[in-house]
Amino acid sequence: MVNKPKKMLSFEVFPPNTEVGTSKLFKTLDDLKELSPDFISVTCSNNNRTDIGRTTIRVADYVNNTLNIPAVAHLSAAYLDKNQVKEILEQLKAKGIYQILALRGDITTLPAKNDFHFASDLVRFIKAYDETFEISGACYPDIHPESLNRITDFHYLKEKVDSGCDKLITQLFFDNNTFYDFQERCAIAGIEVPILAGIMPIVNRNQAIRLLKTCNTPLPKKFVRILEKYEHNPIALKDAGIAFAIDQIIDLTTEDVDGIHLYTMNNAETAKSIHHATSSLFY
Repeated sequence: MVNKPKKMLSFEVFPPNTEVGTSKLFKTLDDLKELSPDFISVTCSNNNRTDIGRTTIRVADYVNNTLNIPAVAHLSAAYLDKNQVKEILEQLKAKGIYQILALRGDITTLPAKNDFHFASDLVRFIKAYDETFEISGACYPDIHPESLNRITDFHYLKEKVDSGCDKLITQLFFDNNTFYDFQERCAIAGIEVPILAGIMPIVNRNQAIRLLKTCNTPLPKKFVRILEKYEHNPIALKDAGIAFAIDQIIDLTTEDVDGIHLYTMNNAETAKSIHHATSSLFY
């Protein structure tokens, strides 16, 4: 009997905008360390080079060198030029951080720069600059919101992987069948890198409202019923949201997903609850 590789478990956090918030995040990260994740990814605000250095790299440094957990630094490059990206890469190398989630980043009303039109451009550039970087890429089980159709979506995803992506991390989704369909299409397209399933537990009404306004993923009827029934019962909504995420993870690990990437929203207690219920599934 061939032993399959251990399923990965990873967390995502985002750097706050204040020193007080950052101090709280460091305490959250201390708590997350107890759960022994395979890595922790640190987001960046939209394409601000100064902010990446002040927040993303600072938090990633704490994860990587104080907690001794592999850190993955998000890098959005639509508003950066090649020299600026080189500076960021050198800052990361100085901290011993060699894992990056390469993103184009959201396009705002500001004019973007011309060096990186797609995430694949950034992936290709990083690999050419220093091939020791391990690069993750984002993917969308429900189709990228800017894609014309699934054919073009998979064309660009395959190009991103062929440019040097070592693994993929999905955006959040709430219907596992959508993920399984996406996984099958990746196999047909010849995309063979590990795919980590991005799971976001919904634990409060405001989070749910933001999600409904901004998320491109359809909500299954079961999830909609949870939101409707417990809309005005915050404790029940939190418990039901965590239970829904646990149910997703159990199903995904049963189907031998490569790993789970938990969008923690900087909430260690939620991550602990989910980890307590599912930790045995990752070995």
